Amino acid sequence: MKFITTATYEKLSRQAANIISAQVILKPDCVLGLATGSSPVGIYRQLIDWYRKGDIDFSRVTSVNLDEYVGLKGDHPQSYRYFMQQNLFDHVNIDPKNTYVPDGCAADFALECAAYDARIAGMGGIDLQLLGIGLDGHIGFNEPGDCFVKNTHVVELHESTIQANSRFFDSPDEVPRRAVTMGMISIMQAKKILLVANGPAKKEILTRAFEGPITPQIPASILQLHPDITVIYSEV
Repeated sequence: MKFITTATYEKLSRQAANIISAQVILKPDCVLGLATGSSPVGIYRQLIDWYRKGDIDFSRVTSVNLDEYVGLKGDHPQSYRYFMQQNLFDHVNIDPKNTYVPDGCAADFALECAAYDARIAGMGGIDLQLLGIGLDGHIGFNEPGDCFVKNTHVVELHESTIQANSRFFDSPDEVPRRAVTMGMISIMQAKKILLVANGPAKKEILTRAFEGPITPQIPASILQLHPDITVIYSEV
């Protein structure tokens, strides 16, 4: 595991974007696993800047996102599909047909989850997976629990996750209580993992996740077993 500490969020974003852009340049038809939330915004902004300068080409890239809220359509302002469109997809030359986000309004979630896993496997797996980390150690929406859930699944969100995400909604009551999330198999089978975290509040959970025991009570701790993971942390 490579652990990098940067002085600012801007430096974190640039360093992480460098790793992603290198992946795209070395393998133009790569599969990128992408994340949402506040941490990746600066990374996507940097990638857009480099695309506009002609330094990176997304035309052959395929993307798969970690998760989506149950009950939100892709055009809902707080859906993760909408987030990705606004923060990356609409600003680069990635083919819209090659951008995949779980369907939060699927008629049959068992079929949707199985199809999502099959799609990732059919692509040959993920070349580089971008992750954030929650204050309780969740990755994607894989919440603390009694076991690591292997496959894409629907999860009941913990109250701490709902409260943390309520800042994006008008009130906590509007935050969906369930989400579809990629499971641990697709994440752990990614050839490379890049995890980013910023701010002093994330320091303790990073220590617990990467220096403590591997336990489903801290889902990110399983990443200790991955052979090629880079963690970038910014103190501010």
